[in-house]
Amino acid sequence: MKVLIVEDEVKVAEFLRKALQSEGFAVEVSLRGDEALQMALEGGYDGIVLDIMLPGRDGLSVLRVLREKGLQTPVLLLSARSHLTERVDGLNAGADDYLAKPFALEELTARVKALCRRSGESRNVQLRMGNLVLDTITRIAQRGPQKMELSAREFRLLEFFMRHPGQVCTRMLLLEKVWDYDFDPGTNLVDVTVRRLRERMESPGEEALIHTVRGQGYMMKAKA
Repeated sequence: MKVLIVEDEVKVAEFLRKALQSEGFAVEVSLRGDEALQMALEGGYDGIVLDIMLPGRDGLSVLRVLREKGLQTPVLLLSARSHLTERVDGLNAGADDYLAKPFALEELTARVKALCRRSGESRNVQLRMGNLVLDTITRIAQRGPQKMELSAREFRLLEFFMRHPGQVCTRMLLLEKVWDYDFDPGTNLVDVTVRRLRERMESPGEEALIHTVRGQGYMMKAKA
C-alpha cells in the first residue's frame, strides 16, 4: 500500500513516515499543499494523510480539488484544532476520516490501515471509457466486441491512462509510473509504445481516445 503524508512540520512528517514504513507502507512526504495536490493527482496512492494548515495551499483546498477532479483516494485529515465546525467542513469537503492533534501514533496507523483496506476493496477492477473495457483481474482489454492483444507494458500503459482520464500525462510521468524509471533514458520509448497501443485500439471508424498534447505528453478522453 502506498501512502502520501502531507505535513509541513518536518519532524512530525518524518515521525509519521517512519511509523507507517514500519507497518509495511510505501510512504512519500510533501511539506506543501500545492506540491501535494500535484503528487496526489499523479501518484496513484492508496491513502493520503493530510494536514489542514499548510503553506502553498491549505489542506481543505487540496481536498476539494481532488474530489472535484474525481479522485476518490481515501483521505485522513489532521488538525491541531478539534472544533466541530472544522471536522464538519473537512467531512463536507470529502474527507474519509479526521484526527485531531495530538494523537496516539497507534490510532493513526490503525486508521490509515482501515482506509487503505477499504480503498483496496473498492478499487475498480473493470475500467470503461466509451466502448473500451479493461478488466484488471482477467487482464482482458476489449473495444466493442473485439478483444485486443496487448503486451504487459501496453496493458499497464492503458490502465494508467484509464485511471487518469482527462489528465495530461507527461512522458516523464509515464516513464515513472509505467516503466518504473526515475530518469529519462533519452529515447522515444513512450511515443513508440503509445503508437502501438493506438494501432491496437483505433480501428477505422473508431473514436480516438488517446490524444497528443503538443509539447507536454498525452491525454486520454472520450467525446463529451
